Amino acid sequence: MTTSHHRCVLIRHGETEWSLDGRHTGRTDLPLLPEGEAQATALRPALAGYRFTTVLTSPRLRARETCRLAGLNEGALVDTDLAEWDYGSYEGVTTSAIQSGRPGWDLFADGAPGGEGADDVARRVDRVIKKIRGTGGDVAVFAHSHVLRVLVVRWIGLGPTAGRHFVLAPASLSELGWEREQPAVIIWNSGRL
Repeated sequence: MTTSHHRCVLIRHGETEWSLDGRHTGRTDLPLLPEGEAQATALRPALAGYRFTTVLTSPRLRARETCRLAGLNEGALVDTDLAEWDYGSYEGVTTSAIQSGRPGWDLFADGAPGGEGADDVARRVDRVIKKIRGTGGDVAVFAHSHVLRVLVVRWIGLGPTAGRHFVLAPASLSELGWEREQPAVIIWNSGRL
């Protein structure tokens, strides 16, 4: 593997009440559950092996708290482009409840009424990727499941709907990097607790 490029480490926030229940949580600013706090703290040893020159975090409390508990909040930059997908009228609703009224609904294909579609999220993460690639070292990114799933596919040059194929557990760690000068997924969904 080529090591001439820096790495991007993606960290999904720890467990919240709504992530535990499978409810779509975009704008709602929920705190971490005690289990989520423990998950975030448990990330410290894995993250200690990196020397981050930049730490970016979503503005949402659950991501900022995960960043703090993981020991990387000093100098962390809040980036509004890392906010979770805006679920519009589906905020706080589970996929099964949505599909009971709209069979076959898929967030990546159909988007959210009154919220964002996959292309909207892709525009935001494309700006984040440009920032990451413009830095001079490794970058840590603390954010949310769906926005990070779009980020990974945009990193490797796929369309945003391909994000449906990348699942992320709470407080998971993933690493994006390079293989022979091509953007690559190095680690995915590691550290599931």
